[in-house]
Amino acid sequence: MAQQLVVKKDDDLDEEEYYSPFLGIEKGAVLQEARVFHDPQLDARRCCQVITKLLYLLNQGDTFTKVEATEVFFATTKLFQSKDAGLRRMVYLMIKELSPSADEVIIVTSSLMKDMNSKTDMYRANAIRVLCRIIDSTLLTQIERYLKQAIVDKNPVVASAALVSGIYLLQVIRESGVNQGGDRPFFDFLESCLRNKAEMVILEAARAITELNSVTSRELTPAITVLQLFLSSSKPVLRFAAVRTLNKVASTHPLAVTNCNIDMESLISDQNRSIATLAITTLLKTGNESSVDRLMKQMTNFMMNFLSNILREEGGFEYKKAIVDSIIILIRDIPDAKESGLFHLCEFIEDCEFTYLSTQILHFLGNEGPKTSDPSKYIRYIYNRVILENATVRASAVSTLAKFGALIDSLKPRIFVLLRRCLFDGDDEVRDRATLYLKLLGGEATVGETEKDVNEFLFGSLDVPLVNLETSLRNYEPSDVPFDISSVSKETKSQPLAEKKSTGKKSAGPASAVSGPVSTVDASYEKLLSSIPEFADFGKLFKSSAPVELTEAETEYSVNVVKHIFDGHIVLQYNCTNTIPEQLLEQVVVFVDASEADEFLEVASKPLESLPYDSPGQTFVAFEKPEGVIATGKFSNILKFIVKEVDPSTGEAEDDGVEDEYQLEDLEIVSADYMLKVGVSNFRNAWESMDPESERVDEYGLGVRESLAEAVSAVISILGMQPCEGTDVVPSNSRSHTCLLSGVFIGNVKVLVRLSFGISAPKEVAMKLAVRSDDPEISDKIHEIVANG
Repeated sequence: MAQQLVVKKDDDLDEEEYYSPFLGIEKGAVLQEARVFHDPQLDARRCCQVITKLLYLLNQGDTFTKVEATEVFFATTKLFQSKDAGLRRMVYLMIKELSPSADEVIIVTSSLMKDMNSKTDMYRANAIRVLCRIIDSTLLTQIERYLKQAIVDKNPVVASAALVSGIYLLQVIRESGVNQGGDRPFFDFLESCLRNKAEMVILEAARAITELNSVTSRELTPAITVLQLFLSSSKPVLRFAAVRTLNKVASTHPLAVTNCNIDMESLISDQNRSIATLAITTLLKTGNESSVDRLMKQMTNFMMNFLSNILREEGGFEYKKAIVDSIIILIRDIPDAKESGLFHLCEFIEDCEFTYLSTQILHFLGNEGPKTSDPSKYIRYIYNRVILENATVRASAVSTLAKFGALIDSLKPRIFVLLRRCLFDGDDEVRDRATLYLKLLGGEATVGETEKDVNEFLFGSLDVPLVNLETSLRNYEPSDVPFDISSVSKETKSQPLAEKKSTGKKSAGPASAVSGPVSTVDASYEKLLSSIPEFADFGKLFKSSAPVELTEAETEYSVNVVKHIFDGHIVLQYNCTNTIPEQLLEQVVVFVDASEADEFLEVASKPLESLPYDSPGQTFVAFEKPEGVIATGKFSNILKFIVKEVDPSTGEAEDDGVEDEYQLEDLEIVSADYMLKVGVSNFRNAWESMDPESERVDEYGLGVRESLAEAVSAVISILGMQPCEGTDVVPSNSRSHTCLLSGVFIGNVKVLVRLSFGISAPKEVAMKLAVRSDDPEISDKIHEIVANG
């Protein structure tokens, strides 16, 4: 029996602690309490409490066996003899939740039909709902008369209950396939409505015909004919309704709609964007190869005109950026859209208030403008930015002008004139760029001797990652030696400086962006690993763990590791940071001893060439493991490297170095590393949707524990799964608890787990584990993990 709501007064803290009325509830005890349903003198209040507990158990995911459900159902039917209104409503709820079988429904049908004829409106309304929920299709004819009477009942509660129940039954009939392809007694009536004077009636009749089950093309012809007439209507609502209906028909009967193609093509230019969009999508469904090519050109004009119009409207930065990005995508993917798209972008920057968008468009214009038929027409728009905009946009415009001059020889003289005017600009950046480009284009450059070098300088991408360059520039201190870009590492570094500042802690890899226990596949990890040839053929990355620290805080070297899990391999990414300013580390590698992990075989490693002070880097070690096996083990780690002393005054390292090593903490690969935490919104529905044949159930003793919460936390940690519906939180002083977990096992196998805990007076904890998954073998493996954990 559940404990009652307890209010405990704390004299010292003057606070109240409230406990759930369902605290410590157990299914066996509640089923014993259900015997009160058989008492000759029914206690309505007591029966309501028991039904409440039964409903609580059902909604928490507890399942009753066939025998238990039958016994509870028959006991509940005896409560119809009570006249208590509150108890009767609880009985209705209980019958709906139990969902009795066809044989059991017959027993309760007479009682529910009696309530449907009752003088109490509440009884009638609820009886209708319950009966329609549980009744078998063979008994529908018996309640048809009652439903018809209830629909016209004077009481709105009864009438609404009948209508809602009718809608539910209609859905059941559709799903069961009853009368599909059978007689259609109303077809002639619907066809006659197509000749009605009212446009609304005609439209609804046509739509009803198109939605008939197994309707034929011949039966659709009259409906499509009237819809075709509506396509040329002067009323937008009729055009919209007609084209939307034809759009649905085109998905199932495209040939029946082809006669309307000419009319729909005229709607592509309709002022109503919804009508135009539906017309295009319908034509794509019904067209052939030749017509689709023609439609694509029309769609380009339609989309470009639409985007240019909304680009002129009022809006914030994100809104405008989305439009500009869309136009750029159209220009890149559709060559015919380049001229008009660039023209719309040029018009936009004439009155653009966002510096970012102006520079983005100018950069794009510099790359694509010279490739058009008449590049000279864009010069005016670009130079206007030099005259009218802020320093950032002016600098971007100067670079764009230089790109035109580099690619179009006929424009060089005009570009020279404009760049010379920029030499008198008030901003250093603008003047410096103008000076540089004048020398480059005039043949006086020292950057490169050929035209190819000039174009590479203007249009080529940066040789080093921008994050690495920014880090090196920030760490550069003025000295007699100028900054050399060749000293910047070309390897992909960990994370942007902005992220480092936000975390408040220096880290050496993308792992630092991971916060909390939930492990997912990070796109940055996938990109990083796929770029390394040694790991490129490992397949798809399944999971990356949170970073595990292998060194104490404030030590001379900071190292953490991220475990990357593949189907047949595991890659250990060691993120290293050198915290000693006077040292440069080279040939950094982690020596991994896998003697306590017999199932793993080292297959590849990637050392870190150089690790300067406060410049994070990574070294990798890869192991092969048997596929389909939960391989676990412990790895010993030693950081090995060559130390070179750095002169503080010059920042240069000595030529000779000394080999050294640094002991790191051990690392474990555990079973939870093969499980991805993925939650479900409705655990009960997800559980029932899985094959019951995959379910594996067993009981375990967890020994003495400090509390039930500790036991729950320990099992969740072993499995590495995601708690659902807040069931990882155990109420204080609880003697039993149910925890629901979900996840995806390696191989993309969905797994659901239901844990039932109980704790005795000596604090001995027992657990019942039920597992369902897409693969019964995985269900067995989950039990193996718990048994070995």
